[in-house]
Amino acid sequence: MKIHDIVPYERNARHNASAVPVVADSIKEFGLRGTIGLESRERPVIVWGHTRVEACRSLGWDEIPDSKIEYCDDLTDEQIKAFRIADNKTGEVATWNKSMLREEVRSLKDFDMSRFGLDFKSKRLDYGHERLRTDDAYNLRLVSRSDCGRDGMPRMKRCMAKPADMIGFNYAKSAPEADKAGRCCHFFIDDYQFERVWARPAAYLECLRGFDCVLTPDFSLYLDMPDAMQRWNRYRSQALGHWWQEQGLRVVPTLSWAQRRSFRFAFDGVPRRSTVAVSTVGVKGDENALAVWREGMAEAMSRLEPARVLLYGGDIGFDFGGCEVVEYKGGGFRGR
Repeated sequence: MKIHDIVPYERNARHNASAVPVVADSIKEFGLRGTIGLESRERPVIVWGHTRVEACRSLGWDEIPDSKIEYCDDLTDEQIKAFRIADNKTGEVATWNKSMLREEVRSLKDFDMSRFGLDFKSKRLDYGHERLRTDDAYNLRLVSRSDCGRDGMPRMKRCMAKPADMIGFNYAKSAPEADKAGRCCHFFIDDYQFERVWARPAAYLECLRGFDCVLTPDFSLYLDMPDAMQRWNRYRSQALGHWWQEQGLRVVPTLSWAQRRSFRFAFDGVPRRSTVAVSTVGVKGDENALAVWREGMAEAMSRLEPARVLLYGGDIGFDFGGCEVVEYKGGGFRGR
């Protein structure tokens, strides 16, 4: 079966990214020994085997042998959903006899089991090793002080983009590559759906690379957040945008702000006379939110003088003057 015909379950609650290279090593060494479960031939959505599929894909495989595919035609939709969760969870229930495991691993002379997370040799870590773990937690190896301007925010380069449509990041991994062409990946979704991008930025780089352009993550700036937290979320958005540009992606900065105090940092690092993106989702019907949005947008237009605004969520009657505005409503597209 062609790998591109296999559809990952979009609501898979288990994070498998860190296991993919380990499983890939296992497949290289021992072959594909487990099976992959799909809902049916007509609906080839993964029930079990997400990590195996991604590992095979990372190894450059185009097909999974038919003998390794099983179908769940005999289960109801609810049974399939329940089994998917149970299959992921049951592996966590078992425990190890650690001393026996250590003896078994050490008895292997021809296999380096450290590739699979098993290494019982005593190791002396280099001086500064713990500092590197901290660097990774804050992504300092990707973006550091030297990448920031005098205002403290990472700088982004000017970008002109006019995608035909937008796809939310929550669908980015499951979207076929052909569907990404000419489209933009946006983050106008709940933060919990894309916090993982900050936690493991390298894991999602290739997934984003297929899009015509990518918007910087829309980390929330709630009105009741402390100023420092608002600034931190703006920093994270700019930092990822800067790093993505360094990796060759075409990146459009997403504008976000809160109350007037946030104007001190909300637009720092964003290039002038460039394409920017902004959302009106959640603004309509809330007079206070609408007033905050209008005031912040007016400030952004004055400071940044954008050449083009990608407006997600629909027009709310704001006067953008002579600036080109491209509206995106519910996945639709029209320019003006």
